[in-house]
Amino acid sequence: MLDDTLKNQLKAYLEYVTRPVEIIATLNDSAGARDMLALLKEVQALSDKISLRTDGKSERTPSFEITNLGTHTGLVFAGNPTGHEFSSLVLALLQAGGHPSKEAESLQQQIKNLQGSFHFETYYSITCHNCPDVIQALNLMTILNPNISHTAIDGALFQDEIEAKQIMGVPAVFLNGEPFGQGRMELAEIVAKLDSNAADRAVEALNAKQPFDVLIVGGGPAGAAAAVYAARKGIRTGIVAERFGGQVLDTLDIENYVSVLRTDGPRFAQDLENHVRSYDVDIMNLQKVSALIPATSEGGLIEVHTESGAVLKSRTVILSTGARWRSMNVPGEQEYRTKGVTYCPHCDGPLFKGKDVAVIGGGNSGVEAAIDLAGIVKSVTLLEFSDKLRADEVLQHKLNSLSNVRVIRNAQTTEVTGAAGKVSGLNYIDRQSNTQQHLALEGIFVQIGLLPNTAFLQDTVELTEPMHEIIIDAHGKTNVPGVFAAGDCTNVPYKQIIIAAGEGAKAALSAFDYLIRTRTA
Repeated sequence: MLDDTLKNQLKAYLEYVTRPVEIIATLNDSAGARDMLALLKEVQALSDKISLRTDGKSERTPSFEITNLGTHTGLVFAGNPTGHEFSSLVLALLQAGGHPSKEAESLQQQIKNLQGSFHFETYYSITCHNCPDVIQALNLMTILNPNISHTAIDGALFQDEIEAKQIMGVPAVFLNGEPFGQGRMELAEIVAKLDSNAADRAVEALNAKQPFDVLIVGGGPAGAAAAVYAARKGIRTGIVAERFGGQVLDTLDIENYVSVLRTDGPRFAQDLENHVRSYDVDIMNLQKVSALIPATSEGGLIEVHTESGAVLKSRTVILSTGARWRSMNVPGEQEYRTKGVTYCPHCDGPLFKGKDVAVIGGGNSGVEAAIDLAGIVKSVTLLEFSDKLRADEVLQHKLNSLSNVRVIRNAQTTEVTGAAGKVSGLNYIDRQSNTQQHLALEGIFVQIGLLPNTAFLQDTVELTEPMHEIIIDAHGKTNVPGVFAAGDCTNVPYKQIIIAAGEGAKAALSAFDYLIRTRTA
């Protein structure tokens, strides 16, 4: 299953295993079990510190536990961890084998101190680029604390469980049998949900911070570039972000960032964070900003308030809050979100195998989603509000060649319908005939563009209408002294990663220029 290049890379990684690791497999005669056994044998052959048993008694078959001789870690893969999950397998082997995690020691200690019994189950798909972060976080927690166990379950392999729990979006995490979380979650975020005092401690720590010279709101490409450029000027720099990486984390393939031939969003986001952390930048993650209070005088301190109740102060602020997926804003959309309404065809597509689905939106994202889904689902219906698709011609040509795809133009979606707690279809108006139509469906993939994350700024900085993008000049300045902006939250055209990064660098240079011109004794 592993080619020679991958085997050589894996063998090099497994050199870091310092204590014996035992893999205990629970198998049957299914094709999935045979593939699993083949993979495990190849892995075991690459290190003399890894042994393999096939007499496991796990509740799910096929599955395997990664543990140490004579103990049980409770770290289980119920499925073949290939695709995006291969890195999760490698990390689990390394950490079970004694290789230290790169996570902050304070966070690791917080995990070790958690009291209680926690059994996590994560349903994933091997095409989901958000799943590995969640699985790797929970696996590490399992290694660090004997009261925590985790089973990563391939939804495609255990389809009966997916149906029984009505899971229509991954990663889907359950704790002790009850829903715990849906979608991408970071380790610190998971721990904070289990540690009831973590939020209060975080607010106290934020409030105690000294004022910054530059405080960047948002951790996407614009924010990361701004942080690097500011830190290189030797000024006190901080980033406060809801999640470092921003919208990039939800991007699959990146092939147009100059000098990087090809990467994916999560890897690119990690590279951004590693670059920022190589400088003296204070990263305050998992903090959503709720208000911006301008300085009362030129050169004074600007306040940034978080939803958690903390207040940060800075002489300048760079707003790089990015954008989010646009919702349809129709009845039933929020009610059936993750129950058939989804925004990521790459992550959730495999859960709709053999089903009828719709894609909303005829731009590049919508057409690409329809093309990808056509190879998995029974049928795809693409609905476009306009009388023509906006996607590139080459994509439209590919779309039109697929036998299980149909396109409905002049379609205005009006309602998502459901039954038994999940999507059953959608209603739309045919704008040509002005008649109400209904489609029977089990999944709806919304791909209708982005909206800037600027709601908290509507009474503070000047925004465009009706999009509410931050208005900036050629230097990245807003209408508020000391406040700059960059990236997809601004009125700069062409929302591209490389443009956002350039705008972030420009905003940092402008902020530095502002500081040296307004510095007081």
